[in-house]
Amino acid sequence: MLPLSRTLRRSVPRLTRLNLTRHISSQPSSSEPPTTRTTSFGFKTVPEDSKESLVKNVFDSVASSYDLMNDATSFGVHRLWKDSFVSSLKPGRRAPMRCIDVAGGTGDIALRILDYARENYADRETSVAVVDINGQMLKEGFRRFKKTMYHNTPQISFHEGNAQALPSEEFPDNTFDLYTIAFGIRNCTSIPAVLKEAHRVLKPGGTFACLEFSRVNNPLLSTLYDQYSFTMIPLLGTILAGDRDSYQYLVESIRKFPPQPEFAKMISDAGFTTGDHVDGGAWEDMWGGIASVHKGVKL
Repeated sequence: MLPLSRTLRRSVPRLTRLNLTRHISSQPSSSEPPTTRTTSFGFKTVPEDSKESLVKNVFDSVASSYDLMNDATSFGVHRLWKDSFVSSLKPGRRAPMRCIDVAGGTGDIALRILDYARENYADRETSVAVVDINGQMLKEGFRRFKKTMYHNTPQISFHEGNAQALPSEEFPDNTFDLYTIAFGIRNCTSIPAVLKEAHRVLKPGGTFACLEFSRVNNPLLSTLYDQYSFTMIPLLGTILAGDRDSYQYLVESIRKFPPQPEFAKMISDAGFTTGDHVDGGAWEDMWGGIASVHKGVKL
């Protein structure tokens, strides 16, 4: 078996970073500085072209402790959410599927997809291409899969890439039956660009499915959730991972993510068909909206 470093070099092509520089049709006067497009990085406002590296630094820092911290901060509930998410998709029910799991470096969604298809439908042909912009997260996923029956099979592959600009030669149009992204889309610089790429690589009839932290609508639960998030999660990050700042960002990024109706409209605007823009239609809330599952179908 090839060493991990050689395997990743062969199977994980490097992508050219998406050029987010704004092109101005006319030259500004000497008294007018060039306009810089900005985006959020947690509660901070940063230039768009710097967010990618800032997010990369966060996940470089937390990669080795990511699962431990998820268990500690959610009391293990994130595992139940992910189980429910994959079960609702029923991979392998009709036939083997080609799946792409984006921002899925640790491989936990991919492993659930393959296990569900095998255990429920005796399907050993469904495959998952795991894509993540962060090489350290991919290494964690690769290490996890070395312990499974799927290692060194066509059912799993790892690719370092940007969700906003998947290379067409590797991920052609109309290729996949299922596109999943779990707790990752809020970290992307341009959510519409991610949705556009998801629509491009899915086959007609293919499903887009996103699990993401969302907006809590119950005022009492929202207050309790905020108190816990902004006090306990950064503290646990300090104790368990020695990294308060990264977990402070993760909490802030959740609050900056669009509420459910707004995100559902973004999915529709990208060309997907969804249900009515209410809970139980275009999305399903979990635990009062702490997390939500959004789905859309490409026609």
